[in-house]
Amino acid sequence: MSVPSQIAKHSPHVPVLLEEVVAALNPQRGDLIVDATLGAGGYTRRLLDAGATVHAFDRDPDAIAAVRANPARWPELDTTPPRLVLHLRRFSEMKEALVEVGVKTVDGVVMDIGVSSMQLDQAGRGFAFASDGPLDMRMSQEGPSAADFLNTADEAQIADVLYLHGEERQSRRVARAIVAARPLSTTAELARVVRKALGHRPGAPKDPATRSFQAIRIHVNGELDELDAGLEAAEALLRAGGRLAVVTFHSLEDRKVKHFLRHASGGGQAASRHLPQTVAGKAPTFAQVAKAVRPGEAELVANPRSRSATLRSAVRTDAPARAFHRSAA
Repeated sequence: MSVPSQIAKHSPHVPVLLEEVVAALNPQRGDLIVDATLGAGGYTRRLLDAGATVHAFDRDPDAIAAVRANPARWPELDTTPPRLVLHLRRFSEMKEALVEVGVKTVDGVVMDIGVSSMQLDQAGRGFAFASDGPLDMRMSQEGPSAADFLNTADEAQIADVLYLHGEERQSRRVARAIVAARPLSTTAELARVVRKALGHRPGAPKDPATRSFQAIRIHVNGELDELDAGLEAAEALLRAGGRLAVVTFHSLEDRKVKHFLRHASGGGQAASRHLPQTVAGKAPTFAQVAKAVRPGEAELVANPRSRSATLRSAVRTDAPARAFHRSAA
């Protein structure tokens, strides 16, 4: 399979907080580490260079295809046994996928949550409003698109998505404007509708469409449920002493990771009915929960997209993985 032309023509994705992630994982020669969000492979490349074997997951077929199309950069695909194993699957499925290939425990898991730079930079994927493209936003390139959702959902449902996933305080006004403007088919159309509804001041530091685009993308891809399931899978897979590192890019994701680690390390029940709950009285499954790490000035200058990134990490204990259940939303 050839590398998608839209990926090939863009500059390489810059992995965020790379040195900090590597320090948190502390990869050793012979370790088996899961890169739950392959993307352009920045974390995976460093882990392989440290001597680890990596099982890399991505639900985006373009990401997997780009790695397979560049064997010179990824010779570990062809070693015996291979030191790089690719999985075209959601990271919520990592436990099942690894069991299928005979892996029961791992030494580390890294998760870089959200949309990648390559996806944002490809107008045809419909993730951003910087350039016009089809209103798509599907990471896996299958299932209902953003246009499908916006053109068929009722006004109340759209408003709920904008409020819960984008923290848009004027969600009802924006939803009303979207319904009135239907059908919508491009990112430029959606951005114009949102800006008009909220009042766009040219030169403002943040485009008013940002929160709505974030919310719709999260909904289309089920990202928050995916994060919950991915954290649970990592807890089940990590051996005692194994390390978890999670990079998030907005407050909704970061709060989920923060509450998960707080609860997993014995800090009390999760604070929201939308977060997974566990059986009381279980021994802590994570320890050495590090303080949140954010990019330094040098990285912010070199990679402005890192400005909202937060890294949280912890070390797995020898306690059995917890039994999760989900409250009704």
